[in-house]
Amino acid sequence: MSLITAVGLSKSFGQVDIFSKISLSIPHRARVAIVGPNGIGKTTLLRILAGYEEASAGTVTRARSLQIGYLPQEAGFDATHTLWEECLKPFAKLREQEAELAQLEADMADPAQAETVLARYGKLQAEFDHAGGYTYVSRIQQVLGGLGFKTDEFHYPLPHLSGGQRTRALLARLLLSEPDLLILDEPTNHLDIEAVEWLEGHLSQWKGATLIVSHDRYFLDRVVNTIWEMTRAGFEVYHGTYTAYVQTRQERWDHRQEIFDAEKERLLKEMEYIKRNISGQNVTQARGRLRRLTRRLQAIEQVGIEAVTSKAWGELSEEVDTTTSLMGVEEAERRVRALSLPSSRPPHLHLNLRADLRSGELVLRTYDLKVGYPGNLLFTAPDIELRRLECAALIGPNGAGKTTFLKTILEKIPPLDGEVMLGASLNVGYFAQAHEDLLPERTLAQEIDAVAPQMLLSDIRRYLARFLFTGDDVFKPVSVLSGGERGRLALAKLALTGANLLLLDEPTNHLDIPSQEVLQEVLADFAGTILLVSHDRYLIDALATQVWEIDEPQGALRVFNGSYSQYKAEQEAARESARLAESQSKSKVTLQKTGLSLDEKRRRKRLKEVEGLIAGLEDEQAVLARKLENPPADPVKVQKLGSEYMRVQKELDQLMEEWGELQEMSAPE
Repeated sequence: MSLITAVGLSKSFGQVDIFSKISLSIPHRARVAIVGPNGIGKTTLLRILAGYEEASAGTVTRARSLQIGYLPQEAGFDATHTLWEECLKPFAKLREQEAELAQLEADMADPAQAETVLARYGKLQAEFDHAGGYTYVSRIQQVLGGLGFKTDEFHYPLPHLSGGQRTRALLARLLLSEPDLLILDEPTNHLDIEAVEWLEGHLSQWKGATLIVSHDRYFLDRVVNTIWEMTRAGFEVYHGTYTAYVQTRQERWDHRQEIFDAEKERLLKEMEYIKRNISGQNVTQARGRLRRLTRRLQAIEQVGIEAVTSKAWGELSEEVDTTTSLMGVEEAERRVRALSLPSSRPPHLHLNLRADLRSGELVLRTYDLKVGYPGNLLFTAPDIELRRLECAALIGPNGAGKTTFLKTILEKIPPLDGEVMLGASLNVGYFAQAHEDLLPERTLAQEIDAVAPQMLLSDIRRYLARFLFTGDDVFKPVSVLSGGERGRLALAKLALTGANLLLLDEPTNHLDIPSQEVLQEVLADFAGTILLVSHDRYLIDALATQVWEIDEPQGALRVFNGSYSQYKAEQEAARESARLAESQSKSKVTLQKTGLSLDEKRRRKRLKEVEGLIAGLEDEQAVLARKLENPPADPVKVQKLGSEYMRVQKELDQLMEEWGELQEMSAPE
């Protein structure tokens, strides 16, 4: 049985239909992403499936005892306890068992209770161990660290955390809870690249199902194998990664266009025959064809050409309502010519970034550069160069100094030391992450007028329509715009500057995937130079010719010449090499044993003996643990088993300590 099955889901707010007649199912271990333009209803659908909102029509059936973990885009906590205490919640039962075990250990000192206590202790200890009682603290530490929390933040009260930190806190608690179905709405919004990569690895091992809405295309490529696409034309399922979806989607669009063009051409040819013969000798045949065309045309208008051409008429007649009365020839021709293919392609912005003049070959060079603020050095940079038509991607954790570096290049912040030199004939365009250049009190039209005063209002309206601002949208104040709308307006202004050097600080933030795809295509064709700060690895991988990484612990900028994929491959190769070196160092494997000292030979011999003893005691302990889970009726035997278990544990502890000492005594190669 599926975890969730939905049939005919529709949602409306007043007279506005958000989506209609969606049917779906989520099987066990599903890996599903929902994609579509902003405002299509993705979050609403998640909330309905998670049980936080009711559909206007349709049914949702959930498996019995289904546990759902739901992460909204912004998490709210009313509680005043700490981040650590929030993450302890999934382990409430384990902590009760832990407290009981401690009490039982104290009770063992009483001879009168020893037999009863020991039996209970053995069974409870086995349950506690099996449920992860000895590892839950380290699991919390791993999850919090993976999601970007520093150790000194673990015990911060929740009200003291920022909005992004609170969302990460909820995500941590959900991951530790291990629900059957994890529903995540934009889980990467508040994560830097390192944390996103950790989350990708964690979800790849996830035993439950996941349903995700995300604008992070690189993330989707790594964590899902099914795409649900929501558009104004309907709901479609694609199997494969996000990249496979993009390719298959284009193939479907092309195939539908071919079917539509062929059917419309056939209908127009049929109309030509009818027009030639409706008043001639073949009038009976012409009227018969007109009757059939009338019926087919009405069916197409109701369910679409694809449905009409793919089903037999007997099956189709149950879905459509056609009349037996004839259309007039002129009406039939008019309606055939008016047929159009309902597009599942989302509306997208029409962006054109054009460099008005050619820059010099050398665009940017630094010498002995130190970036930061007085008393706060963020990083030092090697002497770097950026040349015309190149794209450098600047990456690093949040707070490492990426935006500060851009402002240093723009001379908004002086360098702590060193020099930044810009090349000749440069016109710099800057896209600010926080859109500081947008004034809240201005309207959209006034913002465009500020950079293009020569444009008439009618021209401004047509221009903004290319960025999906239509009608009275142009008179809205900037203060009421969403994050995505601010991003589109900032891009509209940037496109009017004619810049040949673009400094882009998180340009895809808040943009939906269709807009990201358009921006990527435009930047790929840009006849200038780009310095890109972004968490969007899909965009970086498509554009970057250099990767500049800020190593925060070392306080240094590192330059890699090549694409992002090549950079990641080199990183993985370096990690693999380090793992191999560490393994060789630990094992101390050499081809020649003759050079070993007598003490080293004795150490290695004893190390082998200890490892064999440890393996034997671990097997013995496992047997005793199974016996204690189902203790015998005789209290004396139970007590004996408990004593044996504690003896084995004590010997294991001693041997593990000796094993550690022997490892530390290892001689260098």
